Amino acid sequence: MNQKMDINTLSEQYKNELLNKVIPFWETNSPDREFGGYFTCLDREGKVFDTDKFIWLQARQVWMFSKLYNEVEQKPEWLQMALDGALFLQKYGHDGHLNWYFSLTREGQPLVQPYNIFSDCFATMAFGQLSKASGSDEFAAIAKDTFQNILKRSDNPKGAYNKLVSGTRPLKGFSLPMILCNLSLEIEHLLAPELVESTVEKVLHEVMEVFFQPDSGLILENVNPDGSFSDSFEGRLLNPGHAIEAMWFIMDLSERLKRPELAQKAVDIALRTLKYGWDEKYGGIFYFLDIKGNPPQQLEWDQKLWWVHIETLITLIKGYALTGNEECLSWFEKVHDYSWAHFADAEFGEWYGYLNRQGEVLLNLKGGKWKGCFHVPRGMFQVWKTLEKINSNG
Repeated sequence: MNQKMDINTLSEQYKNELLNKVIPFWETNSPDREFGGYFTCLDREGKVFDTDKFIWLQARQVWMFSKLYNEVEQKPEWLQMALDGALFLQKYGHDGHLNWYFSLTREGQPLVQPYNIFSDCFATMAFGQLSKASGSDEFAAIAKDTFQNILKRSDNPKGAYNKLVSGTRPLKGFSLPMILCNLSLEIEHLLAPELVESTVEKVLHEVMEVFFQPDSGLILENVNPDGSFSDSFEGRLLNPGHAIEAMWFIMDLSERLKRPELAQKAVDIALRTLKYGWDEKYGGIFYFLDIKGNPPQQLEWDQKLWWVHIETLITLIKGYALTGNEECLSWFEKVHDYSWAHFADAEFGEWYGYLNRQGEVLLNLKGGKWKGCFHVPRGMFQVWKTLEKINSNG
């Protein structure tokens, strides 16, 4: 990996997988030519097995094709793919006040209320990136207004849809500040500089000081409102993939803010989390763990998931590019070898999403309720571009 040829070869591997295998899989199989939007519930070969449409995945696919159009090549078919999804979302995806539903029928009728703030986050990403590609002020306004809604809801994300009894165990979650680290940069071109600055400083504090536990060097998924530890199922929960993914968001912020010490801290946290979450017996990264070593409440805790490994690859290669830490590189090779051996499908394209602990394919779907055109192609893009950067810097 230290040799230029190896970096070149790896870079081509990720680029080829993205442009010749993963993206064609979605271009061929996902468009709903009759009602608009995309099918995401696709089996191994790309056949549709359910027609419900999930706002997370619709929006993520709009974002992905807009990103490719903006940063790889201005192919008209990529822009059209993004527009097809965006127009479906614009018409059916929200309640009229830009509160975004969780899921719809194939035709666009709402199925699940707008309880999930991440629908709003991914809609913001989608319309923000598409506004760059299309030049549409209307799409830019949707992104800006939805972002404002997110900020208003941030202290009580589920609002009226919260099923928990108020006040008994009020925990706050890592997921929203984590995604705001990325979202703030995603739509920076649409926001006032002071709003970007205040949002970034707030979420940086949350991620790197509130949820990060100095004693263990790990990031918790949930803490008490004052940042203290809650000795409960939720409070003990570790999600290694989330913590590691968040660290490449922090690395991007470190570049944007010209604060290299942030990247160094992010590398330290990512490596510590990876070592803690790595399955020494079978390889791969556990999905959930309990910080005290107790049995997690999630029965799927020992599964190996596609997004966890792909986000880890992004974090490790960015960490190496920014800090030169050789440990990032050796772990990158280890995770790369595991991921390509177990998740990639050479025959039908795209990647499997769910493996059992032993690394065997548990579900041979390529898309479903949670897996769509996002983590695999975004990961391929990020790793390819970071490897190119390393190569060009010698």
